Amino acid sequence: MILVLAGTSDARELALRIQAAGYPLLCTVVTESAASSLEEAGLPVQTGRLNAEQLRGLIAERGFRAVVDASHPFAEEASRNAMAAAEAAGVPYLRYERERGQYAAHPKLHFVDDYEQAAELAAEKRGTILLTTGSKTLQIFTEKLLGLPDTTLVARMLPRKDNMEKCEALGLPQKHIIAMQGPFGKELNQAMYKHYGVTTIITKESGQVGAVEEKLSAALELDIDTIVIGRPQLEYGVTHSDFEGVTAELAGLQLLQEVRD
Repeated sequence: MILVLAGTSDARELALRIQAAGYPLLCTVVTESAASSLEEAGLPVQTGRLNAEQLRGLIAERGFRAVVDASHPFAEEASRNAMAAAEAAGVPYLRYERERGQYAAHPKLHFVDDYEQAAELAAEKRGTILLTTGSKTLQIFTEKLLGLPDTTLVARMLPRKDNMEKCEALGLPQKHIIAMQGPFGKELNQAMYKHYGVTTIITKESGQVGAVEEKLSAALELDIDTIVIGRPQLEYGVTHSDFEGVTAELAGLQLLQEVRD
């Protein structure tokens, strides 16, 4: 059995590849929406956030022989928990991470290391700031930007009840919330930018699958400042950016032979 940390579209495709190669597996995700997507694809799934100890217990209980971490590039806590659980359980840990984007230099394109730096730079620029980094770190930006003179914060996030409740708790007005599920093409991004009069967008370097390039090209064509937050720097060990690399490493572990035996 292989334990796969999933939740994104490319993680789902990787899980299907692993399953097609003959490996029994279980995917873990956090949200019901992600679980539905996996179930529709015919993949077994367990829903709910798990800490390192819970993951270790699951590995022991179900007899998993390897952990494939295909979580989102910014799911830092999930990856740390998966690495700790795999080490504690004494099973191999394999990391799949989508390739980083390639970005040409542009005077309106600004790279920062973390959310705090992004909020500080946005506060310097002011204007209408569109946040596209989700709700998890929303408080960092509301604390820095709400109430700042000549500044309007607009947040785009998944249309989930808990997200709306968080926006309300943090004081973000409903009229400044875009509750939609992407990915979005360049034309739709530009329509949103124009509608809200956006002068700066904030995004994460999630890679091509994360539709970052569509956000950037849409913004730069309109001469909008774009702040890109770099990925967390974790020591994953061996990392693969293609599905074949993961399946080849699994084959090298000879787990299929163990299943057949």
